[in-house]
Amino acid sequence: MKRKPPSPRSVSAMDETIGKKIREVRISRDVGQVALAESIGVTFQQVQKYESGKNRIAASRLYLVADALDTPVQEFFGE
Repeated sequence: MKRKPPSPRSVSAMDETIGKKIREVRISRDVGQVALAESIGVTFQQVQKYESGKNRIAASRLYLVADALDTPVQEFFGE
């Protein structure tokens, strides 16, 4: 049986996984939420929402996160 795709406004398990990985990489690079937020053009509250999986992150923004953290985009997918 096919899975129903998530609505454009809902978050999925993958969004939560990506957020968790953003947090892990950010902390491992010793980068604060404020510094990451400034480098990608959002507020630190938005970074918190990405990391907690409360907000979805656009592919273009994820690219900026990867660049700011000097990490390949693929790093944010999977366990």
